[in-house]
Amino acid sequence: MIDLRSDTVSKPTDAMRAAMASAEVGDDVFSDDPTVNGLETYTADLLGKEAAMFVSSGTQSNLCALMAHCQRGDEYIVGDHAHTYWYEAGGAAVLGSIQPQPVRMLESGMVDLDHVRQVIKPDDHHFARSRLLCAENTHDGKVITTAELAKGAAVAAEFGLSYHLDGARLWNAAVALDVTPAAVAESFDSVSVCLSKGLGAPIGSVLVGPAAFINEARKWRKMLGGAMRQVGLLAAAGRFALENNIGRLADDHKNAAQLAAGLSEIDGVVVTAHNTNMVFVDYGKAIAESPLKGESAFADAMADHGVTIRMTGGGTSRLVTHIGISAVDVDTVVASTRSALSS
Repeated sequence: MIDLRSDTVSKPTDAMRAAMASAEVGDDVFSDDPTVNGLETYTADLLGKEAAMFVSSGTQSNLCALMAHCQRGDEYIVGDHAHTYWYEAGGAAVLGSIQPQPVRMLESGMVDLDHVRQVIKPDDHHFARSRLLCAENTHDGKVITTAELAKGAAVAAEFGLSYHLDGARLWNAAVALDVTPAAVAESFDSVSVCLSKGLGAPIGSVLVGPAAFINEARKWRKMLGGAMRQVGLLAAAGRFALENNIGRLADDHKNAAQLAAGLSEIDGVVVTAHNTNMVFVDYGKAIAESPLKGESAFADAMADHGVTIRMTGGGTSRLVTHIGISAVDVDTVVASTRSALSS
């Protein structure tokens, strides 16, 4: 199957599996796993930060960051559709007693800094204490420039806030901007990055920041059940991904552009946005004019043609290219879409 539901469905290559099989391991709780230690040092250096911590997921990485930055009764300011607010099950509030303060997000994906200024709380016991400003790059595949990110850092500094980046797809942003990963991370006190998704590792994220901050985050990782033992087997996949798979993200971006162009040529199919490796599509008109009875029938017809997609309601879908999708696959998807709509 050609699976376009997300880049989270990517699978490790044979070379990555070989690196995992030969990884030297130890007990990471005792800081004895050399492969984990090497991954953390490598990632911190790559992102221009002092220290790093390997965790199982981006959600856990972000949560450890929020709990290390904030205390009970504090608040973090975050975009109203950002992953840390919208898709992480309210962990900061439930587990950290940290209040989210959502703000508008601009078309670029950046938080509206004018709105940020309006919601920062005064030093008054009636209010939660504003402690942290969060950004996300990329957001829905949108790339936020380093200049925009730096403006956020200036606002955070003006009001004494820490500044955290959910950089799950920071690598895509760096490739799209043609800058180093460290340039994207530069403005932030802490950054979370994923090793899975477009990089193709089976699991894992890394949180980077100052050494004292990472030491605090390790306490929260332990409390959240995230301390792992001979996890160098997984860290080896992440190290391989960082050393080999960042540059190839340009192929994903190129394939997404090719997919957007091909689908745009189909009557009734509207590409509403194309950002890095994500293509947002409205099939509503095409489905309504086809013999199909609704979007579920369309998704089933695509599956019959060997293409897996996820409809998101109202005839829309997000299609995501990744390491498992080739240019030939993209041509197949376009042809399958034409065929499915006429089935």
